[in-house]
Amino acid sequence: MSYSRSQGGAETTVVTAFYSLILLTATLRTIWFIIPSTFWSPYYTPHAVMAFDPKYPEWKFKFIEILLVGAGSLCLFSIFILILVYWADILKKYFYPGARRSKPMVTFLVLVAVLLILQILNAVLFLMKNYSTEGMILVNAVTLSLVSLVCVCEITIFSHRFRTVLKTLGAINQVSTESQVKRIVWITVTGNLFFFTRAFIETIFAVLLIVYWHQNGTVAEVFSHTLWDAYILLKHWSEVAILSLMLYILQSRFTTNMDGSEDSATANVGKGGYETVPDSDPEGPTVATLSV
Repeated sequence: MSYSRSQGGAETTVVTAFYSLILLTATLRTIWFIIPSTFWSPYYTPHAVMAFDPKYPEWKFKFIEILLVGAGSLCLFSIFILILVYWADILKKYFYPGARRSKPMVTFLVLVAVLLILQILNAVLFLMKNYSTEGMILVNAVTLSLVSLVCVCEITIFSHRFRTVLKTLGAINQVSTESQVKRIVWITVTGNLFFFTRAFIETIFAVLLIVYWHQNGTVAEVFSHTLWDAYILLKHWSEVAILSLMLYILQSRFTTNMDGSEDSATANVGKGGYETVPDSDPEGPTVATLSV
């Protein structure tokens, strides 16, 4: 009984964290969007501004803007890190049943803390005048590009294993897991599309910055208004798309058959639209995840 309560409490914590991260991401991005760009800087495209430069008193606002954008990206990527950590924990349970498993939430907090430390270190180096705002933007671009590539690989690997586990457990327990498999596939496709797009544009962005910076010592003229507009629109509209799709996928049951009837897995759907993964141990509790 106490174990079941702890499992239910853990599930509630995960779901709460998941939706809280979506809300926080949307809030930070909304704040950034509603504030005119001229408030942050008189320049529309990136310009080099050093910390505490008396000639550019607006450096404070530009610094805050970069931190705001970075915080939004951190929250957005944390959503998928949370899913991947719990996928990894469940897969470890079934593929390595005797192995010692760390608490998924602790692992998640450690990974997010590492990314947060990188953000803080980036800000500190800027304040210490090691590089300008251009350097901050470049560090963020490289970091997001690398994290995106890692997420693409992890989502693909975990998704394949997860579908195998679901189909096997469904066959053992004689329970349909078709709707859960479909949800995993949709999360994989949308997640990989987003992260591949993000990795591509951030990599191109970082390469352009490095090359132009090496040749001219500044990136003030590397982006035209049109090119910068394209970068911003592609970057942030892809975020809107992935958040909307994630909410739709997780709330959709994917249980309607061709004849309009519903799958037998519908009986396992809870109030929040989540389903339980059947456990291979008939005496043990079912394992619920926010991803399926």
